[in-house]
Amino acid sequence: QVQLVESGGGLVQAGGSLRLSCAVSGIPFSFADMGWYRQVPGKERELVAGVNSDGDKTYADTVKGRFTISRDNAKRTLYLQMNSLKPEDTAVYYCNGRGWSTSWGQGTRVTVSS
Repeated sequence: QVQLVESGGGLVQAGGSLRLSCAVSGIPFSFADMGWYRQVPGKERELVAGVNSDGDKTYADTVKGRFTISRDNAKRTLYLQMNSLKPEDTAVYYCNGRGWSTSWGQGTRVTVSS
């Protein structure tokens, strides 16, 4: 059974930083394309950043240059370093697959105050 456990969210002032983590179990993580997603109430969940099994990374235009996705295959963990945070980054952040998906975890809430 695939399990995704996100952590690292919190309340931060605009311009601040946070590092999110996602512990993954139940799949051969090193072969999995992964992504970070976020959702605000009333809106569709959107892809923020993705990293494939080869390490190639993609970013939404809204976070390019501010967020960095990375993975530690030995620790089976996905990360999202978020710098220069803006109030519009406020959302619940989730990790899941790219090109495949499983049940969503509980997410981790990020709140950026102005």
